[in-house]
Amino acid sequence: MTEKATFGAGCFWGIEVKFRSLPGVVDAAVGYMGGHLDNPSYEQVCTDRTGHAEVVQVEYDPTRISYEDLLDLFWQIHDPTTLNRQGPDVGSQYRSVIFTHTEEQAEAARRSKERLESSGRFSRPIVTEITPAASFWRAEEYHQRYLEKRGLASCGI
Repeated sequence: MTEKATFGAGCFWGIEVKFRSLPGVVDAAVGYMGGHLDNPSYEQVCTDRTGHAEVVQVEYDPTRISYEDLLDLFWQIHDPTTLNRQGPDVGSQYRSVIFTHTEEQAEAARRSKERLESSGRFSRPIVTEITPAASFWRAEEYHQRYLEKRGLASCGI
């Protein structure tokens, strides 16, 4: 039996590649979550007016990889101290966010964030949101495995 985990950490293309590379991850899809518009398009999300974040929804086998391991990768692959921005990408659609599917995920995410905050790894406060998962709207097909389709998957992010 698989479980789902959903993360927003900037542009979803590179994030998808990173999660797909983990043993125990069965699938990953890019899409949108957290906004007020049903079935938004990429163009609508890019206006920064729908409230959605670009996310990767990960399907994983908890007997092969733990949610905590997914959280560890999440913290490694982006800067959780930049509000509504990752690198050159600016807007709330690029925010750092963990959408939790269960109370156990929410607790694990909070503990993970607290450990990172107290570690001293970052000099600025962590701005990552931890919020219950909402409807996942799968992105258009041309966004799925975008870097892989272009031979750039080894570049990641």
